[in-house]
Amino acid sequence: MRVVVTDAEVTLADVLSLRLAIDEPLGEGSRLVLRQRGTGTERAVALGGPGAEASDASMAVSLAPLGLGPGRWDAYLQRDGPERSAARTRLQCVDPGFSLDRLDAYALGRRTLAYRAYRTLNGFLAVRVTQAAPAADVRAVWFREGRFEVTGLLAYTGFADDDAPRPARLALCRPAGPGGPEVAVTAAATVSGVRFHAALSLCDVIDAAPDSEGLWAPSLQVDGLDTPLPLGARIDDVDGKRRRVHYPDAEVDGVPVRPCYTADDELRLEVGG
Repeated sequence: MRVVVTDAEVTLADVLSLRLAIDEPLGEGSRLVLRQRGTGTERAVALGGPGAEASDASMAVSLAPLGLGPGRWDAYLQRDGPERSAARTRLQCVDPGFSLDRLDAYALGRRTLAYRAYRTLNGFLAVRVTQAAPAADVRAVWFREGRFEVTGLLAYTGFADDDAPRPARLALCRPAGPGGPEVAVTAAATVSGVRFHAALSLCDVIDAAPDSEGLWAPSLQVDGLDTPLPLGARIDDVDGKRRRVHYPDAEVDGVPVRPCYTADDELRLEVGG
């Protein structure tokens, strides 16, 4: 039996919606199996049973009741029949799975876990599960007239996507270390609904730490949220931004400044060095 996933999406209600190209009907005993990489933990849903709906070329599976932990889960179709033992096939996928508008819409809700369907490098269907907490998702970074500027989207806050203004402040913080005590520089930021823009003088950063060296972590304090939001870039499908995303450098009073990402896709400003 040949099965290919032609369209894969996790809806706003955390339902895995699949459209399939199949060469024969799904028989009784068919199950969708999700297997976690690394641990081998499995979750199975009977197609047509509770939690799932199946038709000639589509299925819908509610993910939240399955208890999927953070990680990557590979998808299989398993068929049981009276004349054969269980036959398991890893689901091939031709859907590239990238729609930034869809990912943005998903990130507007307040969540503790985020689910995403995607095609692996080898062309198979998988589901990625990550912890979700309010964050400031970066869309653009640039230097202009001696300022560090950044724009982006407030993710997983539950705020409405409207034009309502909210008081906010951008902070750049260098943690305490061999270079000296903790240092922070702040400036007012603009928040409209779930969109933000912030700018901060690089001269103020250099003046705040005369030794200049260090990694500075930006965060956004937004009225209505209990804790500052880290600035990062995790909503899109581009993993490993530390290697793949590079911004132009700047020089302020002879001190080089470079935006960069950490291994877990959080934004930093590298000053000096």
